[in-house]
Amino acid sequence: MAETVVSPRERYRAQVRTEIKDRAWEQIATAGASALSLNAIAKQMGMSGPALYRYFANRDELITELIRDAYRSLADAFHATAEGGTDLAGLAETVRRWAFEVPHRYFLIYGTPIPGYQAPPDTAEIAGELMAIMLDVCAAAPGDAAGEDGGAALDANLDQVAHWGRSHPARVQRRALTFWTRLHGVLSLELAGHFGGMAFDPALLYEAEVDALRR
Repeated sequence: MAETVVSPRERYRAQVRTEIKDRAWEQIATAGASALSLNAIAKQMGMSGPALYRYFANRDELITELIRDAYRSLADAFHATAEGGTDLAGLAETVRRWAFEVPHRYFLIYGTPIPGYQAPPDTAEIAGELMAIMLDVCAAAPGDAAGEDGGAALDANLDQVAHWGRSHPARVQRRALTFWTRLHGVLSLELAGHFGGMAFDPALLYEAEVDALRR
Protein backbone atom coordinates (compact mmCIF):
# COMPACT_ATOMS: atom_id res chain seq x y z
CA MET A 1 0.00 0.00 0.00
CA ALA A 2 1.36 3.40 -0.97
CA GLU A 3 2.30 5.60 1.95
CA THR A 4 0.26 8.78 2.30
CA VAL A 5 2.40 11.90 2.00
CA VAL A 6 1.47 14.70 4.39
CA SER A 7 2.64 18.15 3.41
CA PRO A 8 4.37 20.46 5.91
CA ARG A 9 1.34 22.75 5.74
CA GLU A 10 -0.99 19.90 6.66
CA ARG A 11 1.26 18.85 9.53
CA TYR A 12 1.36 22.40 10.83
CA ARG A 13 -2.44 22.70 10.61
CA ALA A 14 -2.85 19.43 12.53
CA GLN A 15 -0.43 20.62 15.21
CA VAL A 16 -2.25 23.93 15.66
CA ARG A 17 -5.63 22.20 15.87
CA THR A 18 -4.25 19.86 18.52
CA GLU A 19 -2.93 22.78 20.54
CA ILE A 20 -6.27 24.57 20.27
CA LYS A 21 -8.03 21.47 21.60
CA ASP A 22 -5.51 21.14 24.43
CA ARG A 23 -6.18 24.76 25.43
CA ALA A 24 -9.91 24.13 25.19
CA TRP A 25 -9.66 21.16 27.56
CA GLU A 26 -7.78 23.37 30.01
CA GLN A 27 -10.59 25.93 29.89
CA ILE A 28 -13.24 23.26 30.35
CA ALA A 29 -11.39 21.80 33.33
CA THR A 30 -11.25 25.25 34.93
CA ALA A 31 -14.59 26.86 34.07
CA GLY A 32 -16.74 24.26 32.31
CA ALA A 33 -17.71 23.78 28.67
CA SER A 34 -20.28 26.60 28.72
CA ALA A 35 -17.49 29.11 29.34
CA LEU A 36 -15.37 27.96 26.39
CA SER A 37 -14.03 30.96 24.48
CA LEU A 38 -12.15 30.80 21.18
CA ASN A 39 -10.98 34.39 21.61
CA ALA A 40 -9.42 33.50 24.96
CA ILE A 41 -7.67 30.53 23.38
CA ALA A 42 -6.39 32.72 20.55
CA LYS A 43 -4.96 35.17 23.09
CA GLN A 44 -3.21 32.36 24.97
CA MET A 45 -1.65 31.13 21.73
CA GLY A 46 -0.58 34.59 20.58
CA MET A 47 -2.99 34.54 17.66
CA SER A 48 -5.71 36.87 16.50
CA GLY A 49 -9.32 35.74 16.72
CA PRO A 50 -9.75 35.64 12.93
CA ALA A 51 -6.56 33.56 12.59
CA LEU A 52 -7.88 30.92 15.00
CA TYR A 53 -11.21 30.76 13.20
CA ARG A 54 -9.35 29.36 10.20
CA TYR A 55 -8.89 26.17 12.23
CA PHE A 56 -12.31 25.99 13.88
CA ALA A 57 -15.16 27.96 12.37
CA ASN A 58 -16.89 28.57 15.71
CA ARG A 59 -17.25 27.39 19.29
CA ASP A 60 -19.71 24.63 18.42
CA GLU A 61 -17.35 23.10 15.87
CA LEU A 62 -14.61 22.96 18.51
CA ILE A 63 -16.96 21.44 21.09
CA THR A 64 -18.06 18.82 18.57
CA GLU A 65 -14.45 17.86 17.92
CA LEU A 66 -13.82 17.51 21.65
CA ILE A 67 -16.94 15.37 22.06
CA ARG A 68 -15.85 13.14 19.20
CA ASP A 69 -12.41 12.75 20.79
CA ALA A 70 -13.94 11.92 24.17
CA TYR A 71 -16.32 9.31 22.78
CA ARG A 72 -13.55 7.83 20.62
CA SER A 73 -11.26 7.56 23.64
CA LEU A 74 -13.88 5.66 25.65
CA ALA A 75 -14.87 3.50 22.68
CA ASP A 76 -11.23 2.56 22.12
CA ALA A 77 -10.92 1.64 25.80
CA PHE A 78 -14.05 -0.53 25.52
CA HIS A 79 -12.79 -2.24 22.38
CA ALA A 80 -9.45 -3.02 24.04
CA THR A 81 -11.23 -4.45 27.08
CA ALA A 82 -13.61 -6.54 24.97
CA GLU A 83 -10.84 -7.90 22.76
CA GLY A 84 -9.15 -9.33 25.83
CA GLY A 85 -12.34 -11.14 26.81
CA THR A 86 -14.44 -9.54 29.50
CA ASP A 87 -17.72 -9.48 31.42
CA LEU A 88 -19.87 -6.72 32.86
CA ALA A 89 -17.40 -6.19 35.71
CA GLY A 90 -14.58 -5.63 33.21
CA LEU A 91 -16.54 -3.01 31.30
CA ALA A 92 -17.58 -1.34 34.56
CA GLU A 93 -13.96 -1.11 35.67
CA THR A 94 -12.97 0.32 32.29
CA VAL A 95 -15.56 3.11 32.29
CA ARG A 96 -14.79 4.06 35.91
CA ARG A 97 -11.04 4.19 35.27
CA TRP A 98 -11.62 6.26 32.12
CA ALA A 99 -13.92 8.68 33.97
CA PHE A 100 -11.45 9.29 36.78
CA GLU A 101 -8.51 9.82 34.41
CA VAL A 102 -10.06 13.06 33.11
CA PRO A 103 -13.32 13.93 34.93
CA HIS A 104 -14.08 17.01 32.81
CA ARG A 105 -13.88 14.84 29.69
CA TYR A 106 -16.46 12.52 31.25
CA PHE A 107 -18.78 15.43 32.10
CA LEU A 108 -18.50 16.87 28.59
CA ILE A 109 -20.36 13.86 27.19
CA TYR A 110 -22.34 12.66 30.22
CA GLY A 111 -22.88 15.85 32.19
CA THR A 112 -25.23 18.82 31.88
CA PRO A 113 -26.02 19.77 28.26
CA ILE A 114 -24.33 22.93 26.99
CA PRO A 115 -26.91 25.71 26.45
CA GLY A 116 -27.44 26.42 22.76
CA TYR A 117 -25.33 23.49 21.56
CA GLN A 118 -26.67 20.56 19.53
CA ALA A 119 -24.33 17.65 18.86
CA PRO A 120 -24.35 16.31 15.26
CA PRO A 121 -25.64 12.78 14.54
CA ASP A 122 -22.21 11.22 14.05
CA THR A 123 -21.38 11.62 17.74
CA ALA A 124 -24.28 9.29 18.52
CA GLU A 125 -22.83 6.78 16.07
CA ILE A 126 -19.58 6.65 18.05
CA ALA A 127 -21.56 6.30 21.28
CA GLY A 128 -23.40 3.43 19.62
CA GLU A 129 -20.15 1.46 19.54
CA LEU A 130 -20.20 1.42 23.34
CA MET A 131 -23.72 0.05 23.42
CA ALA A 132 -22.90 -2.56 20.79
CA ILE A 133 -20.09 -3.92 22.97
CA MET A 134 -22.30 -3.91 26.07
CA LEU A 135 -25.05 -5.74 24.22
CA ASP A 136 -22.64 -8.46 23.15
CA VAL A 137 -21.30 -8.85 26.68
CA CYS A 138 -24.80 -8.85 28.18
CA ALA A 139 -25.96 -11.44 25.65
CA ALA A 140 -23.08 -13.73 26.60
CA ALA A 141 -23.54 -13.29 30.36
CA PRO A 142 -25.31 -16.10 32.27
CA GLY A 143 -28.80 -15.46 33.64
CA ASP A 144 -30.86 -12.36 33.00
CA ALA A 145 -29.90 -9.29 35.00
CA ALA A 146 -33.10 -7.58 33.95
CA GLY A 147 -35.21 -10.47 35.21
CA GLU A 148 -38.20 -12.06 33.55
CA ASP A 149 -40.78 -10.02 35.46
CA GLY A 150 -41.40 -6.28 35.18
CA GLY A 151 -40.35 -4.00 32.36
CA ALA A 152 -42.87 -5.49 29.95
CA ALA A 153 -43.78 -2.09 28.49
CA LEU A 154 -40.11 -1.23 27.96
CA ASP A 155 -39.42 -4.61 26.39
CA ALA A 156 -42.31 -4.12 23.98
CA ASN A 157 -40.92 -0.71 23.03
CA LEU A 158 -37.40 -2.08 22.59
CA ASP A 159 -38.72 -4.77 20.27
CA GLN A 160 -39.92 -1.97 17.98
CA VAL A 161 -36.63 -0.06 17.87
CA ALA A 162 -33.74 -2.08 16.57
CA HIS A 163 -31.33 0.65 15.52
CA TRP A 164 -28.80 -0.10 18.24
CA GLY A 165 -30.32 -3.31 19.55
CA ARG A 166 -29.38 -5.11 16.35
CA SER A 167 -30.37 -8.77 16.67
CA HIS A 168 -30.39 -8.83 20.46
CA PRO A 169 -33.73 -9.56 22.15
CA ALA A 170 -35.43 -6.92 24.30
CA ARG A 171 -34.39 -8.54 27.59
CA VAL A 172 -30.70 -8.22 26.58
CA GLN A 173 -31.22 -4.61 25.52
CA ARG A 174 -32.90 -3.91 28.87
CA ARG A 175 -29.98 -5.47 30.69
CA ALA A 176 -27.53 -3.23 28.82
CA LEU A 177 -29.61 -0.11 29.47
CA THR A 178 -29.94 -0.95 33.16
CA PHE A 179 -26.21 -1.55 33.43
CA TRP A 180 -25.34 1.72 31.66
CA THR A 181 -27.78 3.98 33.52
CA ARG A 182 -27.14 2.64 37.02
CA LEU A 183 -23.37 2.78 36.73
CA HIS A 184 -23.43 6.29 35.28
CA GLY A 185 -25.73 7.33 38.10
CA VAL A 186 -23.15 6.32 40.70
CA LEU A 187 -20.22 7.68 38.67
CA SER A 188 -21.82 11.08 38.03
CA LEU A 189 -22.69 11.59 41.70
CA GLU A 190 -19.24 10.50 42.83
CA LEU A 191 -17.31 12.65 40.35
CA ALA A 192 -19.47 15.67 41.22
CA GLY A 193 -18.65 15.19 44.92
CA HIS A 194 -22.18 14.44 46.06
CA PHE A 195 -21.03 11.61 48.33
CA GLY A 196 -18.78 13.92 50.33
CA GLY A 197 -19.35 13.71 54.07
CA MET A 198 -21.38 10.50 53.84
CA ALA A 199 -18.59 8.48 55.48
CA PHE A 200 -18.52 5.59 53.02
CA ASP A 201 -16.37 4.59 50.07
CA PRO A 202 -18.17 5.32 46.76
CA ALA A 203 -15.94 2.75 45.06
CA LEU A 204 -17.61 0.07 47.19
CA LEU A 205 -21.06 1.33 46.19
CA TYR A 206 -20.02 1.14 42.54
CA GLU A 207 -18.73 -2.38 43.07
CA ALA A 208 -21.97 -3.38 44.80
CA GLU A 209 -24.00 -2.05 41.86
CA VAL A 210 -21.88 -4.09 39.47
CA ASP A 211 -22.37 -7.24 41.59
CA ALA A 212 -26.13 -6.65 41.72
CA LEU A 213 -26.28 -6.20 37.94
CA ARG A 214 -24.25 -9.34 37.33
CA ARG A 215 -26.74 -11.32 39.45
